[in-house]
Amino acid sequence: MEPGAAELYDQALLGILQHVGNVQDFLRVLFGFLYRKTDFYRLLRHPSDRLGFPPGAAQALVLQVFRTFDHMARQDDDKRRKELEEKMRREAGAAAEQELEAGPTADTDAEPAGPEQPVGRWGTGQKEAEPPGADAGAVEAPREPPTPPKGQEQFQRNPDSYNGAVRENYTWSQDYTDLELKVPVPEHVVKGRQVSVALGSSSIRVAVLEENGERVLMEGKFTHKVSTEGSVWSLEPGKCILVSLNKAGEYWWNAVLEGEEPIDIDQINKERSMATVDEEEHAVLDRLTFDYHQKLQGKPQSHELKVHEMLKKGWDAEGSPFRGQRFDPAMFNISPGAVQF
Repeated sequence: MEPGAAELYDQALLGILQHVGNVQDFLRVLFGFLYRKTDFYRLLRHPSDRLGFPPGAAQALVLQVFRTFDHMARQDDDKRRKELEEKMRREAGAAAEQELEAGPTADTDAEPAGPEQPVGRWGTGQKEAEPPGADAGAVEAPREPPTPPKGQEQFQRNPDSYNGAVRENYTWSQDYTDLELKVPVPEHVVKGRQVSVALGSSSIRVAVLEENGERVLMEGKFTHKVSTEGSVWSLEPGKCILVSLNKAGEYWWNAVLEGEEPIDIDQINKERSMATVDEEEHAVLDRLTFDYHQKLQGKPQSHELKVHEMLKKGWDAEGSPFRGQRFDPAMFNISPGAVQF
């Protein structure tokens, strides 16, 4: 699987997780699917078995995948710890520099005062003697909001902006058929009646209801049309309004609203999720999966089995030089292009 491809299924898996309500039942759904719909739990006990895994192979596969993501999680923990330590060091250094800068300024320019008067504090006579803007700079600096990510590479690292972007008042992501918007709301917005969402095929308006009226959080015209029948919204209390939009056409969007900065769609992951694949493509993928398992076990693949079936019909036919002999598939070397499916 290509890096980042797993995120394409996040929306579907999140829906399952929200429906069952806990991780244990979520895992039961996943492994139940493998039990009912695949050969994951079927054991290869006899040489004639053509589907399944050798004893212990399926369990080893699960452990291998678990350990892969467990290792990634530990790396993420180490990275966050190092980033936090680096941030604390930078803040401590910045605070020390501010103290060094403020000390000489107050001693040089301030009017004489009693020893009990603090230097550079709000509400004392020292403020008038300080250089203009000195206090304002010291107070406003921590209030500067963090710089939002701007490059597509940074957007791709965040599931909320995967194949999309982070905007001033919302984030958006997309796959081949759908978009997902997350519009942050104040913490006191916890009920659906506190929210107003007007969704049309060409426009959207999201607002919260307050005592003095509505406060619009997001409003504008879509760059492409959406299907309102397949689009829904929900409220995560105190966090955000989640809007799921079903695209009217199957193509990649470079922006949600007209007038916004477009993203570079050449830098996004354009792989299609299984949910967007039609029945014919599903059949091809199923065949490729079957061939993969057959190859791992050293068994005939689908194109070989099809030719073997045809050959068997004529093997013992009247006039065949092979009549009466045991059919041996190893006698034939069949290339994949020799068969049309």
